[in-house]
Amino acid sequence: MRKIVVYELLSLDGVAEDPDRFFTDWDDAMDANLAAVIATQDAVILGRRSYDEWVRFWPGSEIEPFASFINTVPKYVATSEPLDPEWANATAIDVGGLLDSVRDLKNRPGGDIGVHASIVVAQTLLTAGVVDELRLVIAPRVAGSGRRLLDGLPSIQVEAIRGETSPTGSLLVDYRVIP
Repeated sequence: MRKIVVYELLSLDGVAEDPDRFFTDWDDAMDANLAAVIATQDAVILGRRSYDEWVRFWPGSEIEPFASFINTVPKYVATSEPLDPEWANATAIDVGGLLDSVRDLKNRPGGDIGVHASIVVAQTLLTAGVVDELRLVIAPRVAGSGRRLLDGLPSIQVEAIRGETSPTGSLLVDYRVIP
């Protein structure tokens, strides 16, 4: 069975919204970490807000390794409206049927399924117990305000898989979600 892997950029106080505010120093270790995460993924689930922001940026971006990945990978977008503008390999999935769609994707052959930048989608999947791993990059900054990834979730047990500190002080941590 495929794994659902949530990859999020967080501030030290858990804010996931607008990570450009608190990630000011990106380094080679963080690039290598991202490359390792996406190397195992052959599908991505996005929320509508992330889709709308990313469809305006990534198709014309040359920021690697992510641009080549996100522009070609199948993208499943949780939404109640048609996708406009369209982006290569993007498919709308009804937000009301998100969990059924994710369970169906998990049962198909393939690599990991990534959840990137989509806070509400990640929270919904964590609450439903379908997330297998959390891959977090935690900035050495306190954001102070903004939507937090783990707010409002039920108790979830995790087990550390890996952890390291990047040269600029960001924590690169991976957790397995214990069912």
